[in-house]
Amino acid sequence: MGIEDNKNGANSKKANPGKATILALGKGFPHQLVMQEFLVDGYFRDTNCDDPELKQKLTRLCKTTTVKTRYVVMSEEILNKYPELAIEGQPTVTQRLDICNEAVTEMAIEASQACIANWGRPITDITHLVYVSSSEARLPGGDIYLAKGIGLKPETNRVMLYFSGCSGGVAGLRVAKDIAENNPGSRVLLATSETTIIGFKPPSPNRPYDLVGVALFGDGAGAMIIGTDPNPNTERPLFELHTAIQHFLPNTEKIIDGRLTEEGISFKLDRALPQIIEDNIEGFCSKLMENIGLTNKDYNKIFWAVHPGGPAILNRLEKRLDLSPDKLIASRRALADYGNASSNTIVYVMEYMMEENKKMNKETKNDDEWGLILAFGPGVTFEGILARNLIR
Repeated sequence: MGIEDNKNGANSKKANPGKATILALGKGFPHQLVMQEFLVDGYFRDTNCDDPELKQKLTRLCKTTTVKTRYVVMSEEILNKYPELAIEGQPTVTQRLDICNEAVTEMAIEASQACIANWGRPITDITHLVYVSSSEARLPGGDIYLAKGIGLKPETNRVMLYFSGCSGGVAGLRVAKDIAENNPGSRVLLATSETTIIGFKPPSPNRPYDLVGVALFGDGAGAMIIGTDPNPNTERPLFELHTAIQHFLPNTEKIIDGRLTEEGISFKLDRALPQIIEDNIEGFCSKLMENIGLTNKDYNKIFWAVHPGGPAILNRLEKRLDLSPDKLIASRRALADYGNASSNTIVYVMEYMMEENKKMNKETKNDDEWGLILAFGPGVTFEGILARNLIR
């Protein structure tokens, strides 16, 4: 599944020489689409659980997440083949990885092929691959299987980012930017792919956070092509990547705590996370915005492509920065349609942001020429890129 051919951006503004640009986007999904309104009954049926208290809690959570639909790899066929996945205490990491390793490769191939089709140049022109996932573990890694699956050249230079969580997509974009700007003429494929099967578990009163994950997270893949000095005859740049920074907050390692155990990945998310992000977001954004002379008075003069970790994070960010409601429409749409799909979600947000710009049919002006691409992950780690919209 890919976005509309990016060559419709015939009125693209010119990118600055030597600056990395996003040249195409693409996405991929498993076949199973889950409607949020049917999730609770299906989950409790599949896990043979009849605890009314837990069921009531999940019902409440499903309403508060604002998610409406999600794609998932998990299916009745998988549970029939691996019934132990729905039994608490069973050591199932081997079975999970067998499923996840194959699933993330299939989705990454679909997203990458869609992205390359939107890009319009031959796959042989790709020189580098950055592969991001928190849903697999194997040697060789998923980068090799993706490269083989889409037919990349054997001399393609590869980088893997594993277990970066929700910040992985923007972290991968930062790495791709550095590669592109330091290798003139290169074309970098960034691919992300995630599935929740790695952490699927039956409901338990001993693991209350598991229900948050059930109500919030989704599966899928995303892809981008990044390069400098676009060829005006064959490429149409979407966004210029001006400045990228990363910042981790000391002594917050336990705020997002994930561990790979015999029963798959187990997560603990501290309730303080939205407040921590709110308390630190202005300083982080200022470091990016000051590069082009913008201040905190200019928040509503830029676009915002924010990874939607959950509605509480978006709400707090919107309130703290006094953003007008239209600034986070793309993030809220991505959350509603795909859930929090971890590293992939930033691709969906950026796609929706392009749609919203086109729908509003704005006149060309400087107010939304610049913007921020943001994500927050384990650490607590802030990833941010100051970007320039080239397709207004």
